Amino acid sequence: MSAPFPARIQSRMEQAKTMKEEDKLYRHDGVLYPVIMCPPENLAALENLEARPDDVMLVAYPKCGFNWMVAVLRKIITAGSGREQDAKMPPLIEFFGPEMVQLMSQAPSPRFLGTHMHPDNIPATFTDKKTKMLVIFRNPKDTAVSFYHFSVKNPVLPTPESWDKFYAEYMSGDVPWGSYFDHALAWEKRLDDPNVMVITYEELKEDLFKGVQQISRFFSFDLSEEQAQDIAQDSTFSAMKESSKDSHGPMSSIFFRKGEVGDWKNHFSEAQSKQMDAEFEKQLAGTRLGAKIKYHVYCK
Repeated sequence: MSAPFPARIQSRMEQAKTMKEEDKLYRHDGVLYPVIMCPPENLAALENLEARPDDVMLVAYPKCGFNWMVAVLRKIITAGSGREQDAKMPPLIEFFGPEMVQLMSQAPSPRFLGTHMHPDNIPATFTDKKTKMLVIFRNPKDTAVSFYHFSVKNPVLPTPESWDKFYAEYMSGDVPWGSYFDHALAWEKRLDDPNVMVITYEELKEDLFKGVQQISRFFSFDLSEEQAQDIAQDSTFSAMKESSKDSHGPMSSIFFRKGEVGDWKNHFSEAQSKQMDAEFEKQLAGTRLGAKIKYHVYCK
């Protein structure tokens, strides 16, 4: 467990390069997962993961800004608790095997954990213990484009045959961790939960300082205005992309690409755009989460 993040992940990526494309994913309860990073024994081990009320939990559908917020939250926790955060281990609980789950039971608080899992698949212990969960969403068009490029670059995932093929799979939910819209609808039902805070990628891009303040208060970390400002200045996407060359090594370009709002316009055909518009209207029109995503601002 002491091996640095880049070396450990690089080893798994090298292993993935030897696999057949069709063997890289498997289904668990109807949802696709990457077998190299989330083998069945990992998901089984989560049944033994005991949440704590003071855990810091970050949740996001893939490519909604998870890795960016990992870095931001580590700075917030360090500033707010005085406890330096270990950057060597990615906090995704579905990456934990039985050994890591055991080690986490002995880890000091506050523990920083994260997941891409659908809220109904997150271990019930986090709800039972009233663990606070920060949920990041991003407009679905930019999410799809980022997910596509991530899949192209990341050998752990099957390489998409084309953008069009990937788009069709994304729309049907036949991608790792499942359907964007299924995730969104499930979190819509939990918006009144005081232990859930939903914020969008676009909000954070527009005013990261305000976002850092809101997130710190949600997790009960008492940061000064100066501390929040320093974290925001050090955590812009461009700053994170640059620093990830040290933290993520050669994987930096895989996890941090453009970080732009509106890149979907460089990929979507008019027909695809209209199909996504119709799907958003069908699934999320009139919902509070749909309004928060500001689809008509960022996706038209």
